[in-house]
Amino acid sequence: MGKYIELTGADFEATLSEGVSLVDFWAPWCGPCRMIAPVIEELAEDYDGKAKICKVNTDEEQDIAVKFGIRSIPTIMFFKNGEMVDQVVGAQSKQALAEKIDALLA
Repeated sequence: MGKYIELTGADFEATLSEGVSLVDFWAPWCGPCRMIAPVIEELAEDYDGKAKICKVNTDEEQDIAVKFGIRSIPTIMFFKNGEMVDQVVGAQSKQALAEKIDALLA
C-alpha cells in the first residue's frame, strides 16, 4: 500500500534526486489543500513503486517554500531526476495530476 512521503529540508533533495516525483505544498489551515488531500493519497497508492508522491507542510518547512517561490497553496510541483519540470497552482482533479505524472514516466 502506497503512502505519500512527508518531505523536510533534511531529505527534500535526496528524495527527489531520482525518478519522477509529485510534491504537494500545503498547510493544515488551507481549505483547498484539505480538499485535494484524498486525491494525493490515492495517487500515492496508484503510483507506488513508479513515482514518488510527496507533501511539504509550508508552515513547518518555510525554507523549502521560499526556495521555490511558493505564494499560493496548494501548489503542486512535478520533478524529474531532481529538476522541477512542471507545476500547477490550486486544487486539481486526480485525472489532471495523473496525466502529468504519466507524461513524465513515458
